[in-house]
Amino acid sequence: MNERQTNLIQKLLFHEAEPLRVQQLADELDCSEKTVRNDLKIIEKFLREYSSANLIRKPGIGVQLSIDEVEKKKIFNILYQSEGNTEQDRLIEIGYRLLVENKPLTLQNLTEHYFATPSEIRNDLLMISKWLHSFDLEVVSKQRLGSVVKGDELDKRNALAHLPELVSDKSYSSEYILQLFPKYEARLVSRSITRMLEQWNWELSEEKVESLIIHALVMMKRTRQSSSIILTPQEIHKAQQSKEYVMTEDFLAPIETMMKLQLPDSEKTYFTWHLMSCNHNGLADNFNSETNQLTNKILYQLTTQLQIMTMTDFRSDSILMDGLKVHLPPTIHRVQYGLSIRNPMLYEIKKMYPYMFSMIVMALEDVNKTYSIKIPEDEAAYLVLHFQASIERLQKKRETKKRVLIVCELGVGMSHLLQAKLEQSYKGMEIIACIGVRDLDDMMQKQSIDFILSTRELDEQNVPHLVISPLLKAEDRKKLDQFLQQSSQKPLFSNELWELLNNGASHFRVEPMHKYEVIEMLGRDLAERELVTPTFPHRAVMRERTSATAIGGGIAIPHAPPEEVNESCIALAVMKEPIEWANERVSIIFLLAIAKQDQAKIRSLMHMISRMSTKPEVVQQIIKARHIKELEQVIG
Repeated sequence: MNERQTNLIQKLLFHEAEPLRVQQLADELDCSEKTVRNDLKIIEKFLREYSSANLIRKPGIGVQLSIDEVEKKKIFNILYQSEGNTEQDRLIEIGYRLLVENKPLTLQNLTEHYFATPSEIRNDLLMISKWLHSFDLEVVSKQRLGSVVKGDELDKRNALAHLPELVSDKSYSSEYILQLFPKYEARLVSRSITRMLEQWNWELSEEKVESLIIHALVMMKRTRQSSSIILTPQEIHKAQQSKEYVMTEDFLAPIETMMKLQLPDSEKTYFTWHLMSCNHNGLADNFNSETNQLTNKILYQLTTQLQIMTMTDFRSDSILMDGLKVHLPPTIHRVQYGLSIRNPMLYEIKKMYPYMFSMIVMALEDVNKTYSIKIPEDEAAYLVLHFQASIERLQKKRETKKRVLIVCELGVGMSHLLQAKLEQSYKGMEIIACIGVRDLDDMMQKQSIDFILSTRELDEQNVPHLVISPLLKAEDRKKLDQFLQQSSQKPLFSNELWELLNNGASHFRVEPMHKYEVIEMLGRDLAERELVTPTFPHRAVMRERTSATAIGGGIAIPHAPPEEVNESCIALAVMKEPIEWANERVSIIFLLAIAKQDQAKIRSLMHMISRMSTKPEVVQQIIKARHIKELEQVIG
């Protein structure tokens, strides 16, 4: 409940002996009578948890709360507790307790501790359970025993380090998590880390320092609870050969003395891994030769595969290659040792660069299989930024002037005058030649031409053409400006999209179902028509499990590898109601099936659909469509 609703229920509790008029309550709460009535509905739902509570409405008289003293006291406790702690505070604290306490937490214990209703605590546990799935952890709840988190100790610690993600409020940061630990310990660890970094001349961002502090505090707490990380002797020995292990021992020595705590070698190794992943100076030398060798192999396979898939010469971009040589070693290190990171830009990157994101996820699937690793989508999104920047650099190099052909029948002098005027006024033009009409067909076969400027009308040509005066008067310049502007504008949809949809299958007003069921339904439809292989639906679902393909605007673009496609097409599902798709609500699903020989089309297709997602009016028109003819009016 919000603050106004809390005040309203307090007034009802204080004045339970007499009815209160809605008008009076509205005046005291500084809101409308309608708002009070709506708030009373919410309060009524809240009171269902209390068997003696009854909200009595007396028409023409007012509203009154009937409740016994025991439950009245409980509600007052809840209301006064909530003034200090918000629902989000409670959610994070319960998440923290589940991850660090070894004993199950009972529903009764949680409701009494947080002065919350059983249904509120159940909702909290459900939200925490969903969130923990992304860390391969499970909340197991047993009647009369309570709830406990099951999973690997390393996964629990990764989840603890990312607890602020449990709530959408951006004000919850690592600093808030630090408040959950004893203040004395947090200060001691913070000072010790600062001293260590100064001693070794390391410079780290504030975010990385806070992360190290949290991991150290978790490490200390779990050691006291006899829940230390279990590592192999080989893993410990390898870490002990690094300078980061020496740094770890320097950092922990005063803490162990002051806290009378003996940390095992496995915990020191665990903290050493985190120090390594910081990569303080951006050098590959910070990692062992094994990691660097693996990095070089992955770098070669990734760039080779993406070159083939996108038809872009990435290896010619030295900036990209140098950037990846710095970025990949800590990435591989984190993946090897199960140290997860979160990418705060993941959603925006997926939405802005759906094509490059999909290409990198596909390429990483093969990398993961080859080297038995699992590079998650958060890491993939960082790679997208490197490769997208490379594409833009390479495109800029390739940007050329518009190749223009002049057709003029008024003699050499007039043709050269027109050419001089055009070159002087329009720097983005490259005049290929000035020719007569009789030479036009021959020239078009020999040269790549963007458009033709002619002093007379021409028969229909394969490229745009414009008729202008050889004197290039003011009205000609205006006409040419408009022509150039129109030729540079790309339509929202091309015939290509409509042709692929026509070749596929379209379903309208589809009843709500799970996202994987939608993909399977569309995939089977295409497989039955032999447009794709029988395994296409399964591969498309597996691709979706790797990384959700929702791109915003209520649209998702699932797809499968090109080798599963016999003939390029698109299957469309327009849902009757939006369905859950990762963290989004989706109404329009384009299942892309693009064959190997048509891979050049996929970039423009994804760009087109991505632009569509930013046009709410177009999205609504598609959602309202009931059959293919109505869709054609929007896309065709």
